Amino acid sequence: MVAAILFAQTVHPDLLAAATDDRARDDRPNIVVIMSDDMGFSDIGCYGGEINTPHLDRLAEDGLRFSQFYNTARCCPTRASILTGVYSHQAGIGLMTGDRKLPGYRGELGRNVTTIAESLSTAGYRSYMSGKWHVTSHTRPNGPVENWPMQRGFEKFYGTITGAGSFYDPATLCRGNQFITPVNDPKYQPDTYYYTDAISDNAVTFLKEHAAATPDKPFFLYVAFTTAHWPMHALPEDIAKYKGAYDEGFGPIRAERLKRLKELGLVAASTELSSQSDDWGRVSDKAWEARNMEVYAAMIDSMDQGIGRILAEIKREGQSDNTLVMFLQDNGGCAEGYGRYSPNKPYASDYKPLGPNEFQTKIWPPMQTRDGRPLRVGPGVMAGPEDTFIGYGRGWANVSNTPFREYKHWSHEGGISTPLIVHWPAGIAKKRRGTLERQPAHVIDIMATCVDVGAVDYPPSIAGQQILPLEGVSLRPSFSGQSLDRQDALYFEHHLNCAVRDGDWKLVRKGQPGRPAKLFDWELYNMVNDRPELHDLSGEFPKRVAELSAKWEAWAARANVKPWPYEFE
Repeated sequence: MVAAILFAQTVHPDLLAAATDDRARDDRPNIVVIMSDDMGFSDIGCYGGEINTPHLDRLAEDGLRFSQFYNTARCCPTRASILTGVYSHQAGIGLMTGDRKLPGYRGELGRNVTTIAESLSTAGYRSYMSGKWHVTSHTRPNGPVENWPMQRGFEKFYGTITGAGSFYDPATLCRGNQFITPVNDPKYQPDTYYYTDAISDNAVTFLKEHAAATPDKPFFLYVAFTTAHWPMHALPEDIAKYKGAYDEGFGPIRAERLKRLKELGLVAASTELSSQSDDWGRVSDKAWEARNMEVYAAMIDSMDQGIGRILAEIKREGQSDNTLVMFLQDNGGCAEGYGRYSPNKPYASDYKPLGPNEFQTKIWPPMQTRDGRPLRVGPGVMAGPEDTFIGYGRGWANVSNTPFREYKHWSHEGGISTPLIVHWPAGIAKKRRGTLERQPAHVIDIMATCVDVGAVDYPPSIAGQQILPLEGVSLRPSFSGQSLDRQDALYFEHHLNCAVRDGDWKLVRKGQPGRPAKLFDWELYNMVNDRPELHDLSGEFPKRVAELSAKWEAWAARANVKPWPYEFE
């Protein structure tokens, strides 16, 4: 019966609860997975950043910080891997959410995978989600909805189906399966609507409702912030905290971050700083450029405040000790230039205010505010307010990714390196609290960890549909200082950017889609001596290059990376 329920198109939460385990509350932990968006390795305080993140820092002080944790370099592939425990191509989202008519690139979560929520539900967990979904191509109010959160195991959902948009009027905003707007939602009407706060506040509400209705059941809460994805939107009181903090420009901030990373032990004392992407001396509008980073910092500050409210509610319910919290990011800092160039034609002057039940006509970027003003872009337009749509740019993304090369999209360390903070007082050995975990790990391991600590019997099939085995391994052994039971290397591919991490070695290359598509030469790096990837050793170790590239090719064939959805000669 459970298998049939998991694959029904719509299921009432009470029926799902009735179909699952009826035993009384046991010692299995609650599980909270928190993910931010488009942030770099060194942005938060406990990873070397100057941005104020006291709640994340406190989690790190009493938990574990992973120094070599990896994502997939892009938003929706990372989400697919986290939710399913397999590589994103196996889950059907090897690129983005468009359908390329190839098995690894359908733009939809497949039915040959099961989500964390679906799996935990079979073991008696109640599952809730607040935030960004972004693992389906169906983003219109009329669906179809078979790959929306409520149809993939979550009993309650508040958030956005698509990947980006205004923080004041987010497109594709939903409660459950129903599209809403910030002004017609009867359950949430703050004095000032700001999406980061809304994600946090609705997560808190779900926790309160859970404690009132089913306190005997453990819960799984997935909180997927859109912070700090463009546009740079933040509340004035948060922006004010960072006034002047970035007036010195890129170089001094990078140097200070590297110094702190070394002091924290997150990188080796010998670590070199990768090349600086942009010259502050050549920036023509320094006040505008500094403001972009002030707003970016304010966005992260606001997210940390919201995480604090979530943690406070868990504490109020007496569940802090037995709640496993994991915080990570979906990709590295974003060098995309959205909104950074002046418009090539005048702004439209005929926008009309949207009614309470009217949605934005463009999913993103919206072309107007809800009250009818055009969105302003380009140098001189100070980011932050709702009538702006600006990204923080390559120079600050280079700062975010200190000390690494490249950005979101690439498989070099700047694209795929994320903090991972794990906090679980009842499950992390006392001797391990506040320490670093240096074993490489990957987002495919999140699902495996949840299955392990949740005592889930992972299904080989559901309703006659064969389910792919997990690719990840449980991180739980590291909580007591043990080795992870990983039998294979870690692999990466996004938009022809490829890598394999095997022990201390990493093979990586860039790619260029097009007609014809282009694959660049493999580069080889020793991650112990050169994690910023500054000294290519491929010429010195051709046999190792051949061995690792053969491993990558075998994985690519097995994991639906190939056939490529690109144009080759």
